[in-house]
Amino acid sequence: MKVAIIGAGNVGQALTTTFTRAGHEVTLAAANPEHAREAADALGASAAQSNAEAVSDADLVILAVPATELGDIASNLERELTGKVVVDVSNRPTPDPTGPGTSIAEELQVRLPKSRVVKAFNTLFASRQADPVVAGVPVDGFVAGDDEQAKTEILDVLDGLGFRPVDAGPLAAARTLEGMAWLNINRNLSGGSWQDAYVLVGPDADIVSDN
Repeated sequence: MKVAIIGAGNVGQALTTTFTRAGHEVTLAAANPEHAREAADALGASAAQSNAEAVSDADLVILAVPATELGDIASNLERELTGKVVVDVSNRPTPDPTGPGTSIAEELQVRLPKSRVVKAFNTLFASRQADPVVAGVPVDGFVAGDDEQAKTEILDVLDGLGFRPVDAGPLAAARTLEGMAWLNINRNLSGGSWQDAYVLVGPDADIVSDN
Protein backbone atom coordinates (compact mmCIF):
# COMPACT_ATOMS: atom_id res chain seq x y z
CA MET A 1 0.00 0.00 0.00
CA LYS A 2 1.16 3.52 -0.78
CA VAL A 3 0.91 5.61 2.38
CA ALA A 4 1.39 9.37 2.62
CA ILE A 5 2.23 10.69 6.06
CA ILE A 6 2.03 14.45 6.49
CA GLY A 7 4.13 15.46 9.47
CA ALA A 8 7.64 14.29 10.26
CA GLY A 9 7.63 14.86 14.00
CA ASN A 10 7.55 12.17 16.69
CA VAL A 11 4.21 10.76 15.58
CA GLY A 12 4.96 10.91 11.87
CA GLN A 13 8.30 9.19 12.36
CA ALA A 14 6.83 6.55 14.67
CA LEU A 15 4.10 5.66 12.19
CA THR A 16 6.61 5.67 9.33
CA THR A 17 8.66 3.14 11.29
CA THR A 18 5.69 0.85 11.76
CA PHE A 19 4.36 1.11 8.21
CA THR A 20 7.73 0.58 6.53
CA ARG A 21 8.44 -2.38 8.82
CA ALA A 22 5.19 -3.94 7.59
CA GLY A 23 6.26 -3.50 3.98
CA HIS A 24 4.19 -0.45 3.01
CA GLU A 25 5.57 2.21 0.68
CA VAL A 26 5.67 5.42 2.75
CA THR A 27 6.12 8.98 1.54
CA LEU A 28 6.76 11.66 4.17
CA ALA A 29 5.99 15.35 3.86
CA ALA A 30 6.50 18.21 6.28
CA ALA A 31 6.37 21.99 6.44
CA ASN A 32 10.16 21.83 6.15
CA PRO A 33 10.94 19.53 3.17
CA GLU A 34 14.50 19.05 4.43
CA HIS A 35 13.17 17.71 7.73
CA ALA A 36 10.99 15.25 5.81
CA ARG A 37 13.95 14.13 3.70
CA GLU A 38 16.19 13.56 6.72
CA ALA A 39 13.51 11.55 8.50
CA ALA A 40 12.68 9.54 5.39
CA ASP A 41 16.31 8.69 4.75
CA ALA A 42 16.69 7.46 8.32
CA LEU A 43 13.54 5.37 8.26
CA GLY A 44 13.60 3.80 4.82
CA ALA A 45 10.84 5.95 3.36
CA SER A 46 10.60 8.48 0.55
CA ALA A 47 10.24 12.23 0.95
CA ALA A 48 8.07 14.68 -0.97
CA GLN A 49 8.73 18.35 -1.58
CA SER A 50 5.12 19.24 -0.74
CA ASN A 51 2.01 17.81 0.87
CA ALA A 52 0.26 17.77 -2.50
CA GLU A 53 3.07 15.74 -4.02
CA ALA A 54 2.98 13.27 -1.13
CA VAL A 55 -0.74 12.53 -1.40
CA SER A 56 -1.00 12.56 -5.20
CA ASP A 57 -0.88 8.77 -5.70
CA ALA A 58 -1.33 7.60 -2.10
CA ASP A 59 -3.84 4.89 -1.22
CA LEU A 60 -3.97 6.14 2.37
CA VAL A 61 -3.21 9.56 3.86
CA ILE A 62 -2.29 10.03 7.52
CA LEU A 63 -2.34 13.53 8.99
CA ALA A 64 0.29 13.32 11.74
CA VAL A 65 0.18 17.01 12.61
CA PRO A 66 -1.17 19.07 15.52
CA ALA A 67 -4.89 19.71 15.45
CA THR A 68 -4.21 23.42 14.97
CA GLU A 69 -2.72 22.71 11.52
CA LEU A 70 -5.57 20.60 10.15
CA GLY A 71 -7.64 23.54 8.93
CA ASP A 72 -4.91 24.85 6.66
CA ILE A 73 -4.08 21.37 5.37
CA ALA A 74 -7.73 20.68 4.58
CA SER A 75 -8.09 24.00 2.76
CA ASN A 76 -4.96 23.44 0.71
CA LEU A 77 -5.52 19.77 -0.13
CA GLU A 78 -9.29 19.40 -0.40
CA ARG A 79 -9.13 18.61 -4.13
CA GLU A 80 -6.14 16.25 -3.82
CA LEU A 81 -7.83 14.33 -0.98
CA THR A 82 -11.11 13.77 -2.81
CA GLY A 83 -12.17 10.13 -2.46
CA LYS A 84 -9.17 9.19 -0.32
CA VAL A 85 -9.16 7.64 3.15
CA VAL A 86 -7.75 10.28 5.48
CA VAL A 87 -6.67 9.26 8.99
CA ASP A 88 -6.73 11.87 11.76
CA VAL A 89 -4.41 11.02 14.66
CA SER A 90 -4.61 14.33 16.54
CA ASN A 91 -5.78 15.45 19.97
CA ARG A 92 -6.64 18.93 21.19
CA PRO A 93 -3.77 20.75 22.95
CA THR A 94 -6.10 21.69 25.82
CA PRO A 95 -9.51 19.99 25.73
CA ASP A 96 -12.38 22.34 26.61
CA PRO A 97 -15.32 20.59 28.33
CA THR A 98 -17.50 23.62 27.51
CA GLY A 99 -16.57 23.50 23.81
CA PRO A 100 -18.74 22.56 20.82
CA GLY A 101 -18.99 18.87 21.80
CA THR A 102 -17.61 17.55 18.54
CA SER A 103 -14.35 15.78 17.82
CA ILE A 104 -11.43 16.98 15.73
CA ALA A 105 -12.15 14.16 13.29
CA GLU A 106 -15.77 15.27 12.80
CA GLU A 107 -14.64 18.83 12.19
CA LEU A 108 -12.09 17.56 9.67
CA GLN A 109 -14.78 15.59 7.84
CA VAL A 110 -16.81 18.79 7.48
CA ARG A 111 -13.75 20.48 5.97
CA LEU A 112 -13.14 17.50 3.67
CA PRO A 113 -16.67 16.52 2.59
CA LYS A 114 -15.45 14.43 -0.37
CA SER A 115 -12.86 12.48 1.66
CA ARG A 116 -13.41 9.51 3.96
CA VAL A 117 -12.13 10.58 7.37
CA VAL A 118 -11.23 7.96 9.95
CA LYS A 119 -9.96 8.45 13.50
CA ALA A 120 -7.12 6.13 14.51
CA PHE A 121 -3.80 6.00 16.40
CA ASN A 122 -4.67 9.01 18.60
CA THR A 123 -4.93 7.00 21.84
CA LEU A 124 -1.36 5.76 21.37
CA PHE A 125 1.85 7.53 22.33
CA ALA A 126 4.55 7.67 19.66
CA SER A 127 6.46 5.01 21.59
CA ARG A 128 3.60 2.57 21.08
CA GLN A 129 2.86 3.70 17.53
CA ALA A 130 6.39 2.55 16.73
CA ASP A 131 6.17 -0.60 18.85
CA PRO A 132 2.63 -1.98 19.28
CA VAL A 133 3.45 -4.87 21.62
CA VAL A 134 3.79 -4.63 25.42
CA ALA A 135 4.83 -7.69 27.45
CA GLY A 136 3.92 -9.89 24.51
CA VAL A 137 0.45 -8.35 24.12
CA PRO A 138 -0.59 -6.32 21.06
CA VAL A 139 -2.00 -2.98 22.18
CA ASP A 140 -5.44 -1.82 21.08
CA GLY A 141 -5.80 0.31 17.99
CA PHE A 142 -9.20 2.02 18.12
CA VAL A 143 -10.82 3.08 14.85
CA ALA A 144 -13.87 5.30 14.37
CA GLY A 145 -15.46 6.27 11.07
CA ASP A 146 -18.74 6.73 9.23
CA ASP A 147 -17.57 5.14 5.98
CA GLU A 148 -17.70 1.40 6.73
CA GLN A 149 -15.39 0.46 3.86
CA ALA A 150 -12.77 2.99 4.95
CA LYS A 151 -13.05 1.91 8.58
CA THR A 152 -12.67 -1.76 7.66
CA GLU A 153 -9.63 -0.90 5.57
CA ILE A 154 -7.95 0.84 8.52
CA LEU A 155 -8.87 -1.97 10.91
CA ASP A 156 -7.19 -4.41 8.51
CA VAL A 157 -4.16 -2.12 8.26
CA LEU A 158 -3.83 -1.97 12.05
CA ASP A 159 -4.00 -5.75 12.24
CA GLY A 160 -1.22 -6.03 9.69
CA LEU A 161 0.90 -3.54 11.61
CA GLY A 162 0.75 -5.64 14.78
CA PHE A 163 -1.97 -3.83 16.74
CA ARG A 164 -5.18 -5.43 17.95
CA PRO A 165 -7.80 -3.56 15.90
CA VAL A 166 -10.90 -2.39 17.76
CA ASP A 167 -13.95 -1.00 15.96
CA ALA A 168 -14.98 2.01 18.07
CA GLY A 169 -18.06 2.81 16.00
CA PRO A 170 -19.05 5.90 14.00
CA LEU A 171 -16.93 9.00 13.60
CA ALA A 172 -18.75 10.62 16.54
CA ALA A 173 -16.99 8.03 18.74
CA ALA A 174 -13.81 10.00 18.09
CA ARG A 175 -15.05 12.28 20.89
CA THR A 176 -14.57 9.37 23.29
CA LEU A 177 -11.24 8.37 21.74
CA GLU A 178 -9.90 11.90 22.15
CA GLY A 179 -10.99 11.81 25.80
CA MET A 180 -9.25 8.47 26.28
CA ALA A 181 -6.08 9.94 24.85
CA TRP A 182 -6.17 12.80 27.31
CA LEU A 183 -6.71 10.47 30.24
CA ASN A 184 -3.53 8.65 29.26
CA ILE A 185 -1.64 11.91 28.62
CA ASN A 186 -2.63 13.36 31.99
CA ARG A 187 -1.55 10.21 33.82
CA ASN A 188 1.87 10.32 32.20
CA LEU A 189 2.28 14.04 32.79
CA SER A 190 2.32 13.09 36.47
CA GLY A 191 5.51 11.09 36.12
CA GLY A 192 4.64 8.24 33.80
CA SER A 193 6.89 6.44 31.34
CA TRP A 194 5.00 7.49 28.17
CA GLN A 195 4.91 3.80 27.26
CA ASP A 196 1.33 3.06 28.35
CA ALA A 197 -1.42 1.84 26.05
CA TYR A 198 -4.97 0.60 26.28
CA VAL A 199 -5.71 -3.13 26.17
CA LEU A 200 -9.34 -4.15 26.66
CA VAL A 201 -9.84 -7.35 28.61
CA GLY A 202 -12.91 -9.48 29.13
CA PRO A 203 -14.45 -12.86 28.35
CA ASP A 204 -14.49 -12.09 24.61
CA ALA A 205 -11.10 -10.36 24.43
CA ASP A 206 -8.51 -12.16 22.34
CA ILE A 207 -5.43 -11.48 24.48
CA VAL A 208 -2.32 -13.56 23.83
CA SER A 209 0.78 -13.02 25.94
CA ASP A 210 4.19 -14.60 25.71
CA ASN A 211 4.52 -14.34 29.50
